Amino acid sequence: MPSTTQATHPLSTPALPLQPDKPETAILVIYTGGTVGMTYNRRGELVPMNFEQIRKKMPELRQLNMRVEVTNLGEPIDSSNVTVADWLRLAALIEEKYAQYDGFVVLHGTDTMAYSAAALSFLLENLGKAVVFTGAQVPVGRIRTDARRNLVTALEMAAARHPVVGTVRVPEVCVFFNDLLIRGNRAKKVESQQYNAFRSENYPPLARAGIELDFNDKQIRMLPAAHLRAHQYLDEQVTILRLFPG
Repeated sequence: MPSTTQATHPLSTPALPLQPDKPETAILVIYTGGTVGMTYNRRGELVPMNFEQIRKKMPELRQLNMRVEVTNLGEPIDSSNVTVADWLRLAALIEEKYAQYDGFVVLHGTDTMAYSAAALSFLLENLGKAVVFTGAQVPVGRIRTDARRNLVTALEMAAARHPVVGTVRVPEVCVFFNDLLIRGNRAKKVESQQYNAFRSENYPPLARAGIELDFNDKQIRMLPAAHLRAHQYLDEQVTILRLFPG
């Protein structure tokens, strides 16, 4: 089982950074790397921030009626360098913490977020809770950042319950970005200069975030309750064969 915290990393924290008096849900935020967890130092360089900085820069997090904890996989991963081993570590971490939390938010670089979400959607068999990937095009320290909205809404998506039956609203691996919640293995990055960076390939979005969260319940995968199984093997010997007429 992989180590889930390292004291040397700025986002590691054993504390409970945000605890309402009577939180309805508990969400674990897993920071893997990417722009969403970066800020500028005095020399204008992008560096990882610690969670105290996130709390100061995003006071709106205190308004959420949930307990939020943060952990990481160790040193931040440039998303272009993510590997199969990283996916397996992430799946193992979610399995280890599964009983302790009501949902999970994974902060990830945008370049390979769709690949990681797709991989986790197959590694986490019988998933009954939301695992929401999100990130940002602009660091949280910038004025026109999208990190705040993406993180806050991803937390809301991960904690969402059906208003009638009270079950987990989206028990899937998903990607939330800008205003769309997308099935993890249908997500594709299509934009690097605009905030609407992801779209859903051949499948409608699972939810849209406007003034309210509008869930597409008919398209959300619902499975009978079963024990989570996190697979720990992926065959890396894969190639792509393109076929075309003639």
